[in-house]
Amino acid sequence: MRGTEHIGFTVPDLDEAHRFFVDVIGCEYVYTLGPFQREDEWMAEHLNVHPRSVMRELRFFRCGHGPNFEVFQWEPADGQASQPRNSDIGGHHLAFYVDDLDAAITHLREHGVRILGDPTASRNASEGQRWVYFLAPWGMQLELVSFPQGKAYEAGSTVKLWDPRDPLA
Repeated sequence: MRGTEHIGFTVPDLDEAHRFFVDVIGCEYVYTLGPFQREDEWMAEHLNVHPRSVMRELRFFRCGHGPNFEVFQWEPADGQASQPRNSDIGGHHLAFYVDDLDAAITHLREHGVRILGDPTASRNASEGQRWVYFLAPWGMQLELVSFPQGKAYEAGSTVKLWDPRDPLA
């Protein structure tokens, strides 16, 4: 294994997500596929969705040095579940590394993005890191994280987490 190639997720409005990821976050749009619709069991067998669901469109985005985003808009044949919270099974968030956390928060606020609380300074093994959660316009949980001088655990660890400050290390 070499690493994470992409992260796929579904949004309610792909045009809104496109504007958000390109204009606010700074990702680059790459290409579009779809729609995909099947009359057999392919969707259920390969994607674990209702067989008559329609994948209306998907778009690929490159976001800095991290994994690509594969962003879907579906028309599910059997309804759609609500956005999971971090505490729910399947709950998740995407974290973006930034060099200047305070400047990034200011940028998000200037674009009307909801920031969840004030930045938190991590402790223990993650000391040196600051982070804050924010929400995409459709409620998806995202995070800004920064640790320009590294994290405390690095001083005594032989294995280090992948670090966007030095993507090839």
